[in-house]
Amino acid sequence: MITRRDWLRISTSASAALAMKPGLLAALQDGAISTKAIPSSGEEIPVIGLGGRWISNRSTPDELAEHRAVLHELARGGMGNAKCCFDSAAGYGGGGSESYAGQWASEDGFGDDVFWATKVNVAGRGGGTVDRADVREQIERSFDRMKRDVIDLDQVHNMGDPPTQLGVAQEYKDEGRIRYIGITTTSKRQYDHLEEVMRDDRYSLDFIGIDYAIDNRSAEDRILPLAQDRGIAVMVYLPFGRSRMWQRIGDRELPQWASEFDAHTWAQFMLKFTVAHPAVTLAAPGTGDPEHMIDNLGGGKGRMPTEDHLSRMVELVQGLPASS
Repeated sequence: MITRRDWLRISTSASAALAMKPGLLAALQDGAISTKAIPSSGEEIPVIGLGGRWISNRSTPDELAEHRAVLHELARGGMGNAKCCFDSAAGYGGGGSESYAGQWASEDGFGDDVFWATKVNVAGRGGGTVDRADVREQIERSFDRMKRDVIDLDQVHNMGDPPTQLGVAQEYKDEGRIRYIGITTTSKRQYDHLEEVMRDDRYSLDFIGIDYAIDNRSAEDRILPLAQDRGIAVMVYLPFGRSRMWQRIGDRELPQWASEFDAHTWAQFMLKFTVAHPAVTLAAPGTGDPEHMIDNLGGGKGRMPTEDHLSRMVELVQGLPASS
């Protein structure tokens, strides 16, 4: 499997070899990131955020230094009250994702420049009914780790016991300690259950988190239209198709017509496809490389693809060899 780091290293494409183009890297740091409104409040949020899964208690000191720099680039990417989203989870990296991010933000003074999101799930992937006290304990731990009095968004991870866990999250929202609540899945097998929860008036969902990419458009059929209909914000995970796209792209050059919507790299090409969907509020790709973070933020800058561009993008990707 070719990773993004491998692809950037071996690619001969002048438009994609970001690490070899310091002038391009500087250019990507300029300009404002597009924002979209969170439907339940109207609050604007930048369309590109950061997934924090890479930060771990098992990370090496060098890796942690890179992750810290990534968080700085994310914080710099916001503007005014429109803060870029850092999305973590209680279980990411053995708790290291929340803990290190909270520590760095506190020590380096950028905590108020980030939209803090995390996830709760004491049910695990096995599901089943959970104890409310365990849910509250995990949420309290997230506050402590992230060193936040208020968490911007807390979502129930992997559809774990929605009645109990969303119920507890709603209590925190009513108390003013969590601003938005939601629920997530990146498994198509859980889409039917997700739809049920989205339609259930017992739950006041502000967000859902879902997998969506140019080569994974299953959510277009029912989930994204339903989110629009119900006024629910959508955070997209895995916008690079679980890294499949880097293998499929290989050493191909970015098509020249990508410049018509200000995509200078393949990462921006894929991110612009994702956030161009009217139901999508933001994408939160994960990275442990500050240059990748800058590149990703560029996916929210400049012009966005038109309907014609989107059709051409899908056609192009459908013509690429399938990943192994």
